[in-house]
Amino acid sequence: MGKHRKSAISTFSAQITSTISVALVLLVLGIVAFLGLVANNVTTDIKENIGFVVVLDDDISPANLNALKQKWGKEPYVASQQFISAEEVLQQESKRMGEDILDMMADINPYQPEFEINVTSQYANSDSIESIKASLIDVPGIENIVTNTSMVDEINVGINNVIIALMVVAFTLILISFVLINNSVRLAIYSKRFIIHTMRLVGATNGFIRRPFVLNNVIHGFIASIIATIILGAILYYLHSIEYSFSQTITWIEAAYVFATLAVLGIILCATAALFATNKYIHTSYDDMFK
Repeated sequence: MGKHRKSAISTFSAQITSTISVALVLLVLGIVAFLGLVANNVTTDIKENIGFVVVLDDDISPANLNALKQKWGKEPYVASQQFISAEEVLQQESKRMGEDILDMMADINPYQPEFEINVTSQYANSDSIESIKASLIDVPGIENIVTNTSMVDEINVGINNVIIALMVVAFTLILISFVLINNSVRLAIYSKRFIIHTMRLVGATNGFIRRPFVLNNVIHGFIASIIATIILGAILYYLHSIEYSFSQTITWIEAAYVFATLAVLGIILCATAALFATNKYIHTSYDDMFK
């Protein structure tokens, strides 16, 4: 009786250890997913601050000005637009230079009204911006379009490097995660290898032997994902409470997708590892089970 109880405790302990190990692995994957979301959202914000300046004619008519505002309100490439009058441009430049430009220019304002156009992330590249510039150059009321494509290219190169680095880290962690989860599940099934051997002796089919082990590990994988989700949810709630802007970087809807992915990933990885481990002991001889 004591021996049976000791064996049951040992098996339960192995299952708990396996579940916690899987939960920790999923937690790390969830943190990497959150970092990926942060990088993606920050990248979108950076790209949507890229754009160009449209310098208008001094004598642009109100009708042409309103037509331009309506045009950019409908264009798919426009993330935001801001009209700046000649007087506002003068004030901005005077503040930047630290002296009154109007006094220097004998009360003549050398600046013209302009639009600052920020493009959407899909158009935040030099080719798209140059194409947009070419389509606007002959529009009535527009005198010039100022772009900085070299800066756009530099920003995109930096962003792409960050994305590639994150993808490499994520792929590496997924491989490591599978190895760790596989080892944890195999250890849990190792403690039941003699049960598998006994089931074979009484004529149980391979599918019948595998089924309870796979289902059991599916449950453990789901429980592990719940543990990881609770911890990640607590971390996200804390970050939202100390910094409001963080709630815009990772929303709860985006986090829900991560949690659902972790649940699916935990179930698939644990079920796959259980399938391989069970197959191993199904085909292992009695003498080899002591090794």
